[in-house]
Amino acid sequence: MRQCSECEFFLRNENGEISFSCDPFSTVKEPECLAKWQLLKTNQLVAGYQAMLAYYQRFAPLQEKMFKVVEREIEDMNESEKWKAEPPPEEEEDDSTWDIGRP
Repeated sequence: MRQCSECEFFLRNENGEISFSCDPFSTVKEPECLAKWQLLKTNQLVAGYQAMLAYYQRFAPLQEKMFKVVEREIEDMNESEKWKAEPPPEEEEDDSTWDIGRP
């Protein structure tokens, strides 16, 4: 089995991080290459997901404040438009006021 470090598609930068420039559809030289490539891509996917979670955790307090402000604004809007939905209070009609002036 050929080692990845011996492959022309293996790259190591000055920080020691490794990467592969191989294409799993055309440049796979050994069956193990495909398994290693899948493992690397899975690790990249997990690292991206963890970065996204860290990003969301930073914004969680701000998001909570925004939700509270929006809820307050909606409640204020509903309260200010409440008079449109409520029927006007019915006044009791006094029959004696209508009989004034009639014989």
